[in-house]
Amino acid sequence: MRIAVLGLGEAGSIYAADLAGRGATVTATDPRAESAPSGVRLAPSVGEAVDGAELILSLVTGHAAQEALAAALPAMDGTGIFADMNTASPEEKRRLSLRAAASGIPFGDVAILAPVPRARIDTPLIVSGAAEAAITDRLSALGIPTTGVGPEAGVAAGLKLLRSVFMKGLAATVLEAATAAEAIGAREWVLGQIASELGPSGEALVEHLLESTQRHAVRRAAEMRATRSFLDSLGASRPMTDGTIEWLERLSDKGLQTPSNIVDNLVSDP
Repeated sequence: MRIAVLGLGEAGSIYAADLAGRGATVTATDPRAESAPSGVRLAPSVGEAVDGAELILSLVTGHAAQEALAAALPAMDGTGIFADMNTASPEEKRRLSLRAAASGIPFGDVAILAPVPRARIDTPLIVSGAAEAAITDRLSALGIPTTGVGPEAGVAAGLKLLRSVFMKGLAATVLEAATAAEAIGAREWVLGQIASELGPSGEALVEHLLESTQRHAVRRAAEMRATRSFLDSLGASRPMTDGTIEWLERLSDKGLQTPSNIVDNLVSDP
């Protein structure tokens, strides 16, 4: 299978490397990348990367998704499928789908349901949109756990944002409890209590939540703002989402002084 990966950030590099490791012919492109993972060909442009590819995976972050699609469409033929794997609002995914359809290109809205570094390309995916079945079949054939959730672009994105209400809210709650407990020297006790409620892997999960929330605060704040807009469109109450956004925006402020023994030696995303 010939696959193009647009974007060689954390997730893109992992997908490119692991897909090549599973036998796919992978070409990747990223204007900031000087090299590609082993087994992956680095193309100088989006057009050259997608030329002849059966499946294009866009992993460029939400704010660059439109630009990546616009650059890819002129170089694609009717046999190529475009899978947008960036986190964005359902409305944005629908806009991208319409743009692809106008060029005769099947489009899939793909949501990644956990941090990619943990399980790499074994991370579960959900897919919606016109290319739902085709993307599900192709990725499943490579051993990637992929589930179709409907033919309308935006459905997968919406489900991921609803999941984020809990997952990002849980991270904010753990951080708030740890920060307050630090004031009375009870941090370890409080985190132990939280971990015990989260099951056998609770301790590792708490550590991950504390570390990753700080490291990805900027990106996650943007994701939660999209979640807030989606909840508003549903007429849903959102006080927990508002609180999560407040925490993430505070963490992404470079002037924030985080207790050193809660999140050691970490800085916000640039």
